[in-house]
Amino acid sequence: MAETVLCTGIAVADVIIRPVKGLPEEGKLLLVDEIELHAGGCAVNTAIGLARLGVKVGVSGRVGQDGFGVFLKERLAVEGVDTTGLRVVPGERTSATAVMVSPKGERSFLHFLGANQQYGVEDFDLGLLKSYRILHLAGLLLMPAFDGEPAALIMRKAKEAGLITSLDTAWDSTGRWLKAVGPLLPHTDLFLPSLEEAKMLSGLKGPEEIARFFLEAGVKTVALKMGSEGSYFKSSTGDEGYVPVFPVKAVDTTGAGDAFVAGFLAGYLFGWPLNKVVRLANAVGGLAVSKMGATAGIKSLPETLRFAGLGQC
Repeated sequence: MAETVLCTGIAVADVIIRPVKGLPEEGKLLLVDEIELHAGGCAVNTAIGLARLGVKVGVSGRVGQDGFGVFLKERLAVEGVDTTGLRVVPGERTSATAVMVSPKGERSFLHFLGANQQYGVEDFDLGLLKSYRILHLAGLLLMPAFDGEPAALIMRKAKEAGLITSLDTAWDSTGRWLKAVGPLLPHTDLFLPSLEEAKMLSGLKGPEEIARFFLEAGVKTVALKMGSEGSYFKSSTGDEGYVPVFPVKAVDTTGAGDAFVAGFLAGYLFGWPLNKVVRLANAVGGLAVSKMGATAGIKSLPETLRFAGLGQC
């Protein structure tokens, strides 16, 4: 298909370790079953998911001129993702995360901001906007030089260029939350946070009141990722509903939210009604957790449609 999405935001090398029952004492060693290197970071994960679903996609981000940076660029190229907007910066180190997966499949993280820490407006090529239909900003709250007004500027430029804008957040360990995200909301068409992030941003608890809060702030459509509880969506046109998860055995939940976003953006481009869009998003997220790594479990569009019982596109 000719529809295109530009994923802008964090690019990370994920070192995934499982199963991790606890950390060893200082000076001691524990054995694990697996340690693997995967492409990660919200922008990269979502881009790979979209490419698997047949959507033309590119990435804008910042990596270091090091082994992790080379790995990420090569991995994206293999998946068919355009890396024209991925800036390789000499002297910097690529962001990385140690992902520790528990025996139950839940994750804990040790994260190094690396090159993402300096990602800013000057790293984003505004000329790329003419080649895309959707700008998806992924990993807001993990880019201190870009969060807030700088990111809002890019979203506004995208809107002025006629693009649909999409936003996904990360967990904010610095506590800025709405101060950093608020400036973007009036320029955001699709807001796709996790429920826990949305609670922190809004100060509210229920999905329905949370969605209403963001709609009143200027967002056109909100879809909340709620883990095992499925997802909830609400739009400014009045469409809303809950969609359950697909029953799968969770091997590794790394990247499940980014996979959800990939499915959501693909379904949105197809012009489907929102309940069908969110069902596809849940299916992509469900498949993602069935294998180790953020994107290893994501299937092609025909395979995903069969899994979700959605028929042909």
